[in-house]
Amino acid sequence: MVDVLLHHIHLELQRGHPLQDLMLKACGNLSVFIWTHELLPPDILLLALIDRDDNPHALRIVINLLDSKELQQRVKLYLINRGPPEHWLSSGPFKRVELQKALGNYLSWKERYPTFFDDIAARLLPIIPLIIYRLVENDAMDAADRALQVYSTFLHYYPLNFTFVRDILAYFYGHLPGKLILRILNILDIKKIPFSESFPQHINSSNAAMCPPLDYFATLLLGLVKHVIPALNNSSKCAAMGDFANNSMRAPHGKIQATSQPGPTNSSEGQKPYYQMQDPGTFTQLTLETAVIELLSLPVCPSQIVSALVQIVVHIQPTLVQSSNGLHGAPGSSGQGSILPTSPSGGSSDSLGATRTTPSVSGMNTSNFVSRSGYTCQQLSCLLIQACGLLLAQLPPEFHVQLYVEAAHIIKESWWLTDAKRSVGELESAVSYALLDPTWAAQDNTSTAIGNVVALLHAFFCNLPQEWLEGTHLIIKHLRPVTSVAVLRIAFRIMGPLLPRLANAQTLFSKTLSLLLNILVDVFGRNSQLSAPIEATEITDLIDFLHHVIHYEGQGGPVQASSKPRSEILALFGRATENLRPDVQHLLSHLNSDANSSIYAATHPKIVQTP
Repeated sequence: MVDVLLHHIHLELQRGHPLQDLMLKACGNLSVFIWTHELLPPDILLLALIDRDDNPHALRIVINLLDSKELQQRVKLYLINRGPPEHWLSSGPFKRVELQKALGNYLSWKERYPTFFDDIAARLLPIIPLIIYRLVENDAMDAADRALQVYSTFLHYYPLNFTFVRDILAYFYGHLPGKLILRILNILDIKKIPFSESFPQHINSSNAAMCPPLDYFATLLLGLVKHVIPALNNSSKCAAMGDFANNSMRAPHGKIQATSQPGPTNSSEGQKPYYQMQDPGTFTQLTLETAVIELLSLPVCPSQIVSALVQIVVHIQPTLVQSSNGLHGAPGSSGQGSILPTSPSGGSSDSLGATRTTPSVSGMNTSNFVSRSGYTCQQLSCLLIQACGLLLAQLPPEFHVQLYVEAAHIIKESWWLTDAKRSVGELESAVSYALLDPTWAAQDNTSTAIGNVVALLHAFFCNLPQEWLEGTHLIIKHLRPVTSVAVLRIAFRIMGPLLPRLANAQTLFSKTLSLLLNILVDVFGRNSQLSAPIEATEITDLIDFLHHVIHYEGQGGPVQASSKPRSEILALFGRATENLRPDVQHLLSHLNSDANSSIYAATHPKIVQTP
């Protein structure tokens, strides 16, 4: 019927009839069929019309129907009869509207009735969000704003209104005007959502280009640590999720023991990744999604938001140590408790000096962070990094791209990698220590910029759905060209944990492995120009990692004695070794499908293709 109606309007336009008259006539006839004769269900009619949004007249009919007095009157009656949105909390039986008035003639005679949307107005609850999506998609921002203005109170009854707000802000991020964003936020009952105290002033700021201070973002992360990130000990906090803890939480050695099991929970929801959850059914989820909505609503570009979050993470350890100890002039003393002599911060007094890095973040008031959290500053710095990675993983891909750019920039600009006075051995020692274990570095106050950034990326990756992992290649592209073993190790440390996760995605596994082999060629290629000669034996651990990870992928799980890599992967190694130095080729000679030169093929003759 809708197709016939739209085709008829098209024909009448060709005959010279004015569009306005045709629209008034069409909408008048539809209103008669909907409200007088009750022959057309309005929800199904509106669905059919927005499905034809490629026709320029379909959405105009939808807008006219939403503006009709009859529909708005039905919605007002619904609001009066239902009372507040939490009407199910009222004591006593619910008084249902008379069936004939609620359903209309076209449904009242049926034996079975809709179980939830048992009213013509209520049946529109899941339809209006779809209409808003379609209007925004077709750049009808004014119409979307007017519809939200009329029906925002009505949408308080929509059971997934929080999800609708989050999804529309994420899906159309960067395309929504500020006025419409405020209108969308009004769908929520603001008093019941745990927004930050300063969020209203940032969202209503007249200076749209000004990014909120770092203290705002740090407070946001602290809220996630307190309510979302699993507790380090079950007695002090109640954790609501196991997946995040099991995958990415590691205890700092020696001082504290992190439990990989969360607090008492008997719901399977706690084991699901956040991106598989639909609506915030727990306060944990509500806190996380509220933080996401806040960041998506801020009138600043993604690069400013990501830069602020990364700056907090990079400097979080010395900042917390200074604030908790009252240190404001002697940052070098914060690193004197080092256990390992190779620690960059603990081994040299100038590592945290003002000539190297800024130890604390300006604009960030952390004086009461440690006491408010209930953790030590070492524990809190680790948890804030986990919270930042989790939060960034919930945001749209525009933020992910900025994260890769920012992380690569911080790594390349690190004083370790740019200081020409440092020997190769000292550089290797410093980088290896930073990458060994970020939580260990935090324990003895030697958390470093590179270590923190790599920890942030790992926390980010483990909360990212697999279909978004292909974008992770961008960070390595920003790091290239790689000219030192130090940066080579950093690249392997960043991408290494992803490879086992990609074992069941063969194409993505091959692309990621190929990327790592390319940067290996950058450093140890036949034509590579290194500032100092480096022996191939320096990277035997990286070769060992490659050996194990391709066996893992061939097995599809933990390596067994019978595990063997796929022949396509061995061929990939064969092509890469052609461009490597002879001494590095020797290290990779066992990862070759050639039966005459491969150690692997000699011990596993089944892989050899017999003629």
